[in-house]
Amino acid sequence: MWRWALATPLRRRDLLRGSLQTHHPTPQRPPWAVEEPLFLRLCDRCDRCLEVCPSRLLVRGEGGYPQVDYQQGACDFCDKCRQACRPGALSMTQTQPWQRSPHIAQTCLPLRGVACQSCRDACEPMAIRFPPVLGGIARPQVERDRCNGCGACVAPCPVAALSMITTRSDAQPSVTSLTDEVAPCTL
Repeated sequence: MWRWALATPLRRRDLLRGSLQTHHPTPQRPPWAVEEPLFLRLCDRCDRCLEVCPSRLLVRGEGGYPQVDYQQGACDFCDKCRQACRPGALSMTQTQPWQRSPHIAQTCLPLRGVACQSCRDACEPMAIRFPPVLGGIARPQVERDRCNGCGACVAPCPVAALSMITTRSDAQPSVTSLTDEVAPCTL
């Protein structure tokens, strides 16, 4: 009768909070973070990286570990967090600080027929484009080759349609167009 409960891994913390989710996505760690299992072992939760982050992008996450909150700001890759990390949880072993790019949800205003380009205006490397559409509203396209993953596009979105997702450069097309993925909106 209760066999399903034994097969479903629940954390005590989740049970006490009333969350019965069994899938917990890995939080987005600071730039130059080592792989998650090693990060959790090395990070001593000292908050030095949070204190030196000029954009206040890094916040204390679950368990006291640092994570990224793009609603606070964008990463300018100043490297201060990595330099402040004494245990080595942030290490410049990768060529890039991280591989992230914006994911645009169905709530995006242009996908609903409302003109908006706030994400493009905030994107310094100009990785988000809005090619003109004859007789319609331009839809966003993300050029993953140009995106540095800073997250500057996330906070300005008036409907919170953008989130940063971890990507692998060899698995993604260089341009993601939403015109094929989303049915035209009719108002």
